[in-house]
Amino acid sequence: MSKALEGIKIIDFTHVQAGPACTQLLAWFGADVIKVERPGSGDVTRSQLRDIPDADALYFIMLNSNKRSITLNTKTPEGKEVLEKLIRESDVMVENFGPGALDRMGFTWEHIMELNPKMILASVKGFSEGHHYEDLKVYENVAQCAGGAASTSGWWDGPPTVSGAALGDSNTGMHLAIGILTALRARDKDGKGQKVAVSMQDSVLNLCRVKLRDQQRLDRIGYLEEYPQYPHGEFSDVVPRGGNAGGGGQPGWVLKCKGWETDPNAYIYFTIQGHAWAPICDAIGKPEWKNDPDYMTAEARQPHIKEIFATIEAWLGDKTKYEAVNILRKFDIPCSPVLSMKEIAADASLRESGTIVEVEHKQRGKYLTVGSPIKFSDMDVEVTGSPLLGEHTDEILTELGYDNEKIASMHKAGAV
Repeated sequence: MSKALEGIKIIDFTHVQAGPACTQLLAWFGADVIKVERPGSGDVTRSQLRDIPDADALYFIMLNSNKRSITLNTKTPEGKEVLEKLIRESDVMVENFGPGALDRMGFTWEHIMELNPKMILASVKGFSEGHHYEDLKVYENVAQCAGGAASTSGWWDGPPTVSGAALGDSNTGMHLAIGILTALRARDKDGKGQKVAVSMQDSVLNLCRVKLRDQQRLDRIGYLEEYPQYPHGEFSDVVPRGGNAGGGGQPGWVLKCKGWETDPNAYIYFTIQGHAWAPICDAIGKPEWKNDPDYMTAEARQPHIKEIFATIEAWLGDKTKYEAVNILRKFDIPCSPVLSMKEIAADASLRESGTIVEVEHKQRGKYLTVGSPIKFSDMDVEVTGSPLLGEHTDEILTELGYDNEKIASMHKAGAV
């Protein structure tokens, strides 16, 4: 079965997470992604957080599957020549260097356009071009703080809290992949290359739009009815941290289940939606609440919301999280067990769907990684092992027209 992006060649000049997450997604869908790495060391994540000595770390291999690797020293004339040839023959270059790094390397936008007027140059940045923090180095948690996520996460009586999800890194990579595909589609129409840039701050903020919504509501009326602070607490002039409250207008909370004393994840998330109120009452054995004026409407329930959740939690006391969800699903009540990474890794449904896949690696053998979260009716997404450092250097140089003697001399000169 052919892949949708077959025939698209991508120069992957990225490292760590945001850029590699982007290019890995495109590689899964059939693009020929050539990861350009520094001779001798490569992407820094090859050696970060190792669990097997002298083997590529899981950090690297879970972000660089389906790619090819070439080592290249662009400080040498030979290395620059190879990169120029790659640019002439490629469709996309993806980079996440600091501002001005490509220019200092001798590859300005103007020079890239001279080499290949159809090139898409895609960049991950910490902040948008022209931002007053443009020169600030940005990592995952920095982006979460700059994008508004941290200030609205955690508990109202505690400090801002960052998420375990990679909102700054992988999320930015997903946004950049959309930008690249859009630019390629535009090129199909007008034949022109262009620059595409995504900042980590902007990507986090894009996922925090409901909090920007809440800021405007708070400015207008002074309270937010779906937050636990209402009507029992006070609001300041900024969107508060809401604990585990639902962000969509329906009260929600994480509730204890049987075994919570020894299992840190023996909880479910329970949401009280208006149309589900009657089924909730039936499920938890409180049918009288359905017609009680203190509970009949969302507005009436809000002053009693803590009592309601306490009652539901008491009902959960003799049920495991799985038993509880299996009962509640029959009533069409929005809920989920809180799943640990260990439980997710062993989930048969996720294995069957390809969301979790077992992959073979040349150094470490079998390992688990994420598969494509996007499913297609007419395309299978196969995940293959990440490349060893420089594994495809000679292969790629041969494709660029270099003979064996020239390739050997380039190795000797430290160009590759």
